[in-house]
Amino acid sequence: MKLPELKIGDLIAKIPIIQGGMGVGVSLSNLAGSVAREGGVGVISTAQIGFNEPDFETDTLKANLRALEKHIKRAKEIAKGNGIIAINIMAVTNHYKENVKKAIESGIDLIISGAGLPKELPKLVEGTKVKIAPIISSARGAALMIKLWARQNRVPDMIVVEGPEAGGHLGFSKEELENKNKKDIYTIVKEVVEKVKEFKVNIPVIAAGGIYTGKDIARAFKAGASGVQMATRFVTTNECDADIKYKQAYINASKEDIKIVQSPVGMPGRAIRNKFIIDLEEKEQSGIKEKCLGCIKTCNATQTPYCITRALVNAVKGNIEEGLVFVGNNAYKLDKIITVKELMNNLEEEFIENYNTVNF
Repeated sequence: MKLPELKIGDLIAKIPIIQGGMGVGVSLSNLAGSVAREGGVGVISTAQIGFNEPDFETDTLKANLRALEKHIKRAKEIAKGNGIIAINIMAVTNHYKENVKKAIESGIDLIISGAGLPKELPKLVEGTKVKIAPIISSARGAALMIKLWARQNRVPDMIVVEGPEAGGHLGFSKEELENKNKKDIYTIVKEVVEKVKEFKVNIPVIAAGGIYTGKDIARAFKAGASGVQMATRFVTTNECDADIKYKQAYINASKEDIKIVQSPVGMPGRAIRNKFIIDLEEKEQSGIKEKCLGCIKTCNATQTPYCITRALVNAVKGNIEEGLVFVGNNAYKLDKIITVKELMNNLEEEFIENYNTVNF
């Protein structure tokens, strides 16, 4: 069996692989456009997307909106009419409405939103053709989002189910993440698919978090998924927008280096335990010393030990030892940098080889 198309309303991705949104600056127009060009869904992260703009420190919102428009249009050019271009925007982002509005004006196809409940998203896209998808972590979360959006006469065009093996900020408590008996992504997907059926709506369910090989993709489809979202695998591609030292940090990481850390925004996350993390563990700090750039509603600059924006910007620019490097649980398996085309082809071949023999 070949990889089937992914249909999101009237949008079609020939390859049912969504490249996960990674901020700050890891998945911008080059990566997203390249993935879409190969027939997948390329995702631009809106998180502090204007970090390279000259006025980022003085007028952060203006810089972010300008960069968002620029990257969406550039990604579309790179894609050459293929695939789907999406943004990933956290629901707890400051200026959420302004970012969504700018994305719509710039021609975005799909908006994926998590890190909180994107309650207002249906109203923001009302009257447009833009598709919308929440990120949830359980069947209960899926039911909640369907009910919330139904009150606005809208159902999700797609649901992304993010499991406990994902990278970056996670929708689980630290205790849940460290529980050896926690549910895997395939079990959660199966539960979500069954829950969606109860509402008698046709919504594609996407498996995310810990999907690493074509065999994993086959397992996800056997569990009822219509597609998968992968982020970690795309970091070590030539087209990824991060500095080469960032990519090399993934390749150099061992399994023991990948840890659950507490983010200043109030959520646990998975990252490489580098000098930056070790120094934080060893030092007592009270409040950040730099100017707060106001990225997240839940961040209290007087109480957080560091500015997450600056930590992520340091990392993506190659200052790894002074930055926060978010990773997925399988990052230690990476051993080389390849092209997006090679990666997509390899995943499809592995899917075909394993589909008839793999079981959920």
